Amino acid sequence: MSTHLAHMVFFKLKDNSTAAANKLVAECSKYLKPHAGIVYYSAGILARELNRDVNDQNFDVALHVVFTDLKHHDAYQESDPHNEFIARNKDNWEKVRVFDSHV
Repeated sequence: MSTHLAHMVFFKLKDNSTAAANKLVAECSKYLKPHAGIVYYSAGILARELNRDVNDQNFDVALHVVFTDLKHHDAYQESDPHNEFIARNKDNWEKVRVFDSHV
């Protein structure tokens, strides 16, 4: 059975103002969305209103990318746009957590 690879990234920002979070979402879309092998892409800000005991709210921006396979994930990781995204935005990252899974 063939599976896709889900790549979920959660960014905790040093400056977590609405403007800074929205800027990172826009940067995600500009640099990370247009890659081969993506079957699903989304980026957005924390839904603060969902604050049950089980909700992890230790992030400001979430990135969700599902790839057709590991080959496309690996190409994305080493791509120039991905590296430019990191270089342009990493100074405002307090913490980055990555969750990869087969889906």
